[in-house]
Amino acid sequence: MEIQPSGLYELLAALPAQLQPHVDSQEDLTFLWDMFGEKSLHSLVKIHEKLHYYEQQNPVPVLHGAAVLADDLAEELQNKPLNSEIRELLKLLSKPNVKALLSVHDTVAQKNYDPVLPPMPDDIDDEEDSVKIIRLVKNREPLGATIKKDEQTGAIVVARIMRGGAADRSGLIHVGDELREVNGIPVEDKRPEEIIQILAQSQGAITFKIIPSIKEETPSKEGKMFIKALFDYDPHEDKAIPCKEAGLSFKKGDILQIMSQDDSTWWQAKHAGDANPRAGLIPSKHFQERRLALRRPEILVQPLKVSNRKSSGFRRSFRLSRKDKKTNKSMYECKKSDQYDTADVPTYEEVTPYRRQTNEKYRLVVLVGPVGVGLNELKRKLLVSDTQHYGVTVPHTTRARRSQESDGVEYIFISKHLFETDVQNNKFLEYGEYKNNYYGTSIDSVRSVLAKNKVCLLDVQPHTVKHLRTLEFKPYVIFIKPPSIERLRETRKNAKIISSRDDQGAAKPFTEEDFQEMIKSAQIMENQYGHLFDKIIVNDDLTVAFNELKTTFDKLETEAHWVPVSWLHS
Repeated sequence: MEIQPSGLYELLAALPAQLQPHVDSQEDLTFLWDMFGEKSLHSLVKIHEKLHYYEQQNPVPVLHGAAVLADDLAEELQNKPLNSEIRELLKLLSKPNVKALLSVHDTVAQKNYDPVLPPMPDDIDDEEDSVKIIRLVKNREPLGATIKKDEQTGAIVVARIMRGGAADRSGLIHVGDELREVNGIPVEDKRPEEIIQILAQSQGAITFKIIPSIKEETPSKEGKMFIKALFDYDPHEDKAIPCKEAGLSFKKGDILQIMSQDDSTWWQAKHAGDANPRAGLIPSKHFQERRLALRRPEILVQPLKVSNRKSSGFRRSFRLSRKDKKTNKSMYECKKSDQYDTADVPTYEEVTPYRRQTNEKYRLVVLVGPVGVGLNELKRKLLVSDTQHYGVTVPHTTRARRSQESDGVEYIFISKHLFETDVQNNKFLEYGEYKNNYYGTSIDSVRSVLAKNKVCLLDVQPHTVKHLRTLEFKPYVIFIKPPSIERLRETRKNAKIISSRDDQGAAKPFTEEDFQEMIKSAQIMENQYGHLFDKIIVNDDLTVAFNELKTTFDKLETEAHWVPVSWLHS
């Protein structure tokens, strides 16, 4: 509803009474009466009404030079015999406030609102730089800008502006601006480190004298790109970073929001969900890949001790023990697999939030862990907890079926020729040979479990994980990690490990060698493939580990998780 200006005064007077039913306390009501009853407010409203009424009359100025006319009148009156009226008029015309009022009248009448500037000097140097004085208030937070010395001119220039920092929020300092003074201290002969020290010691207002950059900056869009960090990073340990204080530290698995990729070497990022708008420097993907590849040893892939373990017909990946090992192959594997692992340097992976929809298949759950860590026991407890919800794959084998076994239950029994044909056609995720018989997990066996609207629990070697990371399976990888060797000795002293060293797979007590091997194997797995793990669960106490695993599954099915962008946009 539009309020007529003439009724504004009346509305103001009636407001407290109209608002009374909606006010909770007498204190608030008194405040409203005092505020709306203020004489100065009433005067302002009256002036507003008068001006608005006058404006509606479309007034036209009688003359544009009232100030000049007043001066002429004063000069004329000086030559007249001075009586009391003339003296009073001259006194009025000489008052500064009257002169100012007449000057404003003329400005409005002429609609000439620009300030009167002094004329430009004739002897100005065309090459002279324009200098800008900037005053910023800096609290405990960093200024949010980095500087460098121009190698050609020796000038100190602004190298980058950190998104969300004090300098960026001010909008007064730009990349390429030349710094001349900081708090009145000339910086031409100083090193960038000395200037940074001056800034670090300054609190409150900081005054900069700069020469603005002539090149125009292209406005950069707010970062909508999110990445998962696949390595740990501490800027204070990075000798290459231009400013350690401007760096952003993060851990493997952290989700970062990229705010700027303007610099090909140093990106600007912040932790996803961080309320602080200020970005920090992180090494770019290309730069990090390059220096990690140079740092990485040539031989990195180390064979893991694996064992073909059995547990009441409960299936597992095909791990062959160190003494019995013949082959342990994965689909896609070739002679260059070791080189691929070395070249595949983990840095960042672009990710996006994903929540499973009701009509979608469940995500494949991949369990990884060293021999003896208790992975199969955890998997069995999950199956028993809800046989309708969880399922496992049925492996293939070329060995003869035993009397108590059923085809398609313990194993799918096939001929050696058919098995080798399937290997050639890349139908196996993993396969191995033991005592002249093949054993393998097929891709179709995984699809079969998922097609039954069940969560498929798959136990594979860690190097197989990267081949499963597809749009179809969207795997969630859980690493079952052993506790310290002291805890292993304490908690596993009465436990037994199922070995493949005889055909019956007899359970034997853990040896010190088994403990050492388990710890070593886990370290190798985590070092080489840790960037592929979504969750790490330490199996110190089986019940505690199972509860953590169950909670993880519940969240996986109900909450949003970060997944590679490629899984949703393939």
